[in-house]
Amino acid sequence: MASHASRIPLPLAGLLALAVAMGIGRFAFTPVLPMMQADLGLSLSQGSWLASANYLGYLLGALLVTHLPWPPATLLRLGLWTVMLTTAAMGLDSHWLGWMSWRLLAGMASAWVLIGTSALCIARLNATGQTERSGVVFGGVGCGIAFAGLACMGLTLAGTTASHAWLWLAAAALGGLLGASMLWRTADVAAPAATPAPAASTTPPLKAAAASGSSHAAVRTAPPLHWGLILCYGVYGFGYILPATFLPAQARLLVPDPWLFSLAWPVFGLAAAVSTVISSRLSRRYTRPQIWAGAQVVMAVGVLAPVLWHALPAILLAACCVGSTFMVITMVGLQEAQAVVGQAGAKRQMAAMTASFALGQLIGPIFFSLTHAWFGASLEFALVLGTLGLLAGVLPILRLGRPAAAVQPGGRQ
Repeated sequence: MASHASRIPLPLAGLLALAVAMGIGRFAFTPVLPMMQADLGLSLSQGSWLASANYLGYLLGALLVTHLPWPPATLLRLGLWTVMLTTAAMGLDSHWLGWMSWRLLAGMASAWVLIGTSALCIARLNATGQTERSGVVFGGVGCGIAFAGLACMGLTLAGTTASHAWLWLAAAALGGLLGASMLWRTADVAAPAATPAPAASTTPPLKAAAASGSSHAAVRTAPPLHWGLILCYGVYGFGYILPATFLPAQARLLVPDPWLFSLAWPVFGLAAAVSTVISSRLSRRYTRPQIWAGAQVVMAVGVLAPVLWHALPAILLAACCVGSTFMVITMVGLQEAQAVVGQAGAKRQMAAMTASFALGQLIGPIFFSLTHAWFGASLEFALVLGTLGLLAGVLPILRLGRPAAAVQPGGRQ
């Protein structure tokens, strides 16, 4: 099976990994939720708690990576297996507390896969001069979202229960896992050949020092975290999650036909899939912070559209604007992390940024819930709040700097 897996091109393997982790592990709950409400009597409040458990798991997973010594290939492998198993468990379990546990674990695993896939694929594509093909890898998130949305539409039309829908999604996750396995199989094969290289260039006294305290030396030589990137990524998480959480509710108010409304989610995913491929070409003309800032402005326009225009076209515009930018920001943000701190500190920097995003993602809905309970804030207030958060983060993004030592000869800032 290893030989067959190794025939899959690297960008496609990365696409499959992110499609499973994010499209199924993170976002499949959105199109399955109406099925769970109809079949299993799940309340909207219980659904919100399940979504929050996944957000919390995503934060915990990212925080764990900053302390775990696991290499990216291990994170990727364990994360994908966990996503597949917890997705199947959602279909086999019938208790709300059990679902909470599975969604929490799926969120943790999704963070592991995103960090592991990003660290592996960005480094390998950069090393082979295929940087622009990163857009294919990150397009996996949109492909996974679109697949989950369309699959749930088809399963609903076929009269499939929510429990069986989770099992079908688990089967799809297993297929994606097998296709993505070349990422860690090639890493395992390359590891024995790569380990002698540092020793060959190290003098005997340094060898002895490394043998006596390698973990302490690694801590001392690890590149410092770039806190500007971390904070900007957290603001993006806060602004993004408000429309991602409340736009479906806004759509339900404006679109009476449930089938017409359900198309918004596949449109969101397809826009995300296409956008990363297109934006990777923009790097020839613009810097990554410029692409990030521009994408955040477009996202803000989409978030504000349903507030100013109460009609179906505004919902579709929002789905296109938010869907076409959230993975662009993720891609260029993680690419910038790799460029700023280098390969040695990439995993730690990406984990810190993912944790910051997850924290902003948690704070957003909580902040709205409190203002709604205390001051009667409306759904439109949440979207305006998201817009302001996104626009407020644009200037700091454009002012992001990079230490001179981290800029490689001929590299882009």
